[in-house]
Amino acid sequence: MQVLKRKTLALVGNHAVAYAVKQSKPQVLAVFPITPQTTMLEKISEYIASEELKAELIKVESEHSALASIYGAALAGARVFTATSSQGLLYMTEMIYWAGGQRVPMVAAVATRAIAEPWSIWDDHQDFVSKRDAIWIQMMAENVQEAYDMTIQAFRISEDERVILPVMMGFDGFILTHTMERIEVLEDGEVDNFLPPRQFNLIDFSDPIGVGPIATPEDYIKYRYEAMKAMVRAKGVIEEVMNEYERISGRKQNGLVECYKCEDAKYVFVTMGAWSGDGKVAVDRLRNSGIEAGLLKIRVFRPFPKEKIEEYLRSMKGVIVLDRAYSYGSGGILANEIKATLYGYRVPVYSVIAGIGGKDVRPRHFQKVIEDLINDNLEEERWLL
Repeated sequence: MQVLKRKTLALVGNHAVAYAVKQSKPQVLAVFPITPQTTMLEKISEYIASEELKAELIKVESEHSALASIYGAALAGARVFTATSSQGLLYMTEMIYWAGGQRVPMVAAVATRAIAEPWSIWDDHQDFVSKRDAIWIQMMAENVQEAYDMTIQAFRISEDERVILPVMMGFDGFILTHTMERIEVLEDGEVDNFLPPRQFNLIDFSDPIGVGPIATPEDYIKYRYEAMKAMVRAKGVIEEVMNEYERISGRKQNGLVECYKCEDAKYVFVTMGAWSGDGKVAVDRLRNSGIEAGLLKIRVFRPFPKEKIEEYLRSMKGVIVLDRAYSYGSGGILANEIKATLYGYRVPVYSVIAGIGGKDVRPRHFQKVIEDLINDNLEEERWLL
């Protein structure tokens, strides 16, 4: 298949997501600004005002209302989108669970940001991972290009009849939302072919029904069981969609996880999000100094890619998991998931808590913890303060 010469744009992350949303042609959007997501919704508003995107823009008084608005529109058959961050995502929480439990196809972008108190506008992943049990597919971008690509893919995955689940696309606040990168974008017609108009409604208007009724205990668990099966099926659908997108775009998509030099590694970092790039730089430096390092990047957090993780990590001499979020009284959230996945393999898993509230993390920090591990000087949980 011949790949077209791509249009190249210089866009900050928020504008890259807005561009992807415009090309995906949602019919209803609800907006409520919160730092660092605000400029994304401003750009989408510009597209609608200039009629580059023909859609209904609902201006609401809160994030809860934003999700409630698109929830109703999605039930009625519209393709929908919203975005939020931090306290805004927390304010959406009731409707987040309604959308997941009702299995309503929709896409939300989350510009990750620390949660108060103390007040912070800077990046960590506590907001994003707090929704891991809300029956949403969750993907996390490493860079602006991935944020663009994943947004388009998210609509296709969410609306696939084998899945029918909401999708949350996370990308690091300020680190990606406000950083300009060179990205390649698809032509509008290519997106139209990849993402045709939504073909079905969840409500039959010729036979009206009530939405969100109470369920008996006997029925409630059955609904949850079906949601579990949909999430399991989603793994295959996500990889299928990403493979098709790779053929169209000519850009490797990697699927649920990305292995960076981890096939022959003895020591591997596990990361999620923007600092995966810093980790790759550290891996290259460590390799140059003779240390067999690698990195496994989690691209899809829910459904959690246990099988892929197990395949790559089960024979490692040491695994270092970097977390931008923490479960107080339990440990690093991603680290705990990796430990559970590798249970029984006797692989040492170390948890490094870093970047909380936007604290700077650089390649040298990655290098230091792996050097300490090799020198038997790394504790099971370390905070980089």
